[in-house]
Amino acid sequence: MHASQGRSAGLGLALASAFAFGGSGVAAKPLIEAGLDPLHVVWLRVAGAALVMLPVAWRHRALVRNRPVLLLGFGLLAVAGVQACYFAAISRIPVGVALLVEYLAPALVLGWVRFVQRRPVTRAAALGVVLAAGGLACVVEVWAGLSFDVVGLVLALGAACCQVGYFVLSDQGGGAEPPHPVGVIAYGLLIGALVLTVIARPWGMDWSVLGGDTVMDGAAVPAWLLLVWIVLLATVIAYVTGVISVRLLSPAVAGVVACLEAVIATVLAWILLGEHLAAPQLIGGALVLAGALIAQSSTPRPPSGPVASGVGAGAGAPDVVVDRADARR
Repeated sequence: MHASQGRSAGLGLALASAFAFGGSGVAAKPLIEAGLDPLHVVWLRVAGAALVMLPVAWRHRALVRNRPVLLLGFGLLAVAGVQACYFAAISRIPVGVALLVEYLAPALVLGWVRFVQRRPVTRAAALGVVLAAGGLACVVEVWAGLSFDVVGLVLALGAACCQVGYFVLSDQGGGAEPPHPVGVIAYGLLIGALVLTVIARPWGMDWSVLGGDTVMDGAAVPAWLLLVWIVLLATVIAYVTGVISVRLLSPAVAGVVACLEAVIATVLAWILLGEHLAAPQLIGGALVLAGALIAQSSTPRPPSGPVASGVGAGAGAPDVVVDRADARR
């Protein structure tokens, strides 16, 4: 009975995490359209979340000595890289499309495993890659001659590649005991904030935008409210609930629920931003998610064991793909 209650709680937290992450792009896009540079929005999100997580970082300060390379990679790739590329992408293409493209990461991981590491992959994994690639073709409507914003597409692919980069870094790390996931997240946010401060140069930001209103599908919304949404709900709460859900469930089950994030983001963008996707794009999105699920469940487990999931997490897909290590959205 206790185990059943734990699984139910884990499922609820996983769904909450998917909803929280799925809303990040929807909340960020009006700020970008109001005049903030995408990099400035990313900096506000990461720096605000890092400030909130500062006590957690202090509690797990031993990670700086024990896992400096992992923390640096998480901050540079999974936080700064993924979010900068994703937010820049949604300034040019619909939120749902950007997130669906980003979900090619599990398929790209398989490409790295097969062609770079020269490790065998299953037929199911190959099928997942084919489905994801075919779905992407439908999402961007290649039959229209790539009339889609190519720069936005490349930026979304860049976010996916940053996820793969973090997986590769994690795969190279050793250690018998995995580091505490919330500690890794806290330091990743701190490092990402420092890196983005240099890149984004927030002292040149138009701070007056945060004191005014933004527009969401014709309705006026205070900019500060969207900022609170991005920092607290779509970052801090999203990460914490995601990490706890993986401890209560297995990484594989949590990963399946996490794939709902792309669906949630698309639906929220449809309702709140008026971003409508055509039927072929919706079909393509379903194929991308199906391919991602198959690829994720078929990827060989890293030899080093879990990197950013809680102790005791069950076997399944690589934790970097499952356990919100993409830190994106």
